[in-house]
Amino acid sequence: MDLFLNPFDHFTIPFGFWAERTLDWFVGHSRATLLSAKVPVQRLLEFIRDSIEAVPPLAGILGMSIIGWLLAGWRLALTGAVCLTLIGLTGAWHDAMTTLSIVIAAVSICVVVGLPIGVLAARSDRFFRVLRPILDLMQTVPSFVYLVPVVMLFGIGDTPGVIVTCFFAITPLIRLTNLGIREVREDLVEAARAFGAGETRLLFGTQLPLARPTILAGLNQTVLLSLSMAVVASMISVAGLGRTVLEGIGRLDFGAATVGGLGIVLTAITVDRYVQALGAGKTRSRTGA
Repeated sequence: MDLFLNPFDHFTIPFGFWAERTLDWFVGHSRATLLSAKVPVQRLLEFIRDSIEAVPPLAGILGMSIIGWLLAGWRLALTGAVCLTLIGLTGAWHDAMTTLSIVIAAVSICVVVGLPIGVLAARSDRFFRVLRPILDLMQTVPSFVYLVPVVMLFGIGDTPGVIVTCFFAITPLIRLTNLGIREVREDLVEAARAFGAGETRLLFGTQLPLARPTILAGLNQTVLLSLSMAVVASMISVAGLGRTVLEGIGRLDFGAATVGGLGIVLTAITVDRYVQALGAGKTRSRTGA
């Protein structure tokens, strides 16, 4: 009777054991390849980080204010200047720039990989049917779960942090690129073909420009998800604001954790507003009207 009422006490599937053995086999047979694949990501991150850290804080604030003014007027310029100034005044400037460099590196890789996949998914229903359950799985897996295989495959540090951020944040860009291209009106596509546009010209001359707002919305989501991984990725020794928060929690140092959390919020606000301004598709006047 107990066997009938409680079968799971007697029969289970050793899924965890199978997953561990599969990962061990994969690591053992592809360690050299994985280390080679890690090098370009490391070089990209070092280049971005060195470039950002070479800019003095005051020059960085002024430059971001000018960019914000050109993109959307004085309101965006003021928002950027205030957020960056507050980050500096809290003493989190260096950590914020480290986090920003990791986010920029991750988002750059997501764009290079995610845009072509999204375009291919929009052009091939069969490919999208295969891709869709993979994207569903990637979006439902908790962020912490990504850390285990990435540490096993790539180790710890900032470069694995970029890689795990890419896996976590790339899904919205693929989905919304696919959606944006599919939502382009069919009559406009047919008109372009009627004027002799080939597939390449149709893609770059008609579909991508019309899908631009949707694609940029996906990019915005990817950026914000990358920032949300800041604290989680700090668990695998990734530098930046996330480590400040994690160390503050570990030492019960409310002040340090608050500074790190505030830095993440201000960085997220700045990046979100600037990406939204890019999505607006037009430069406003100096008055912000």
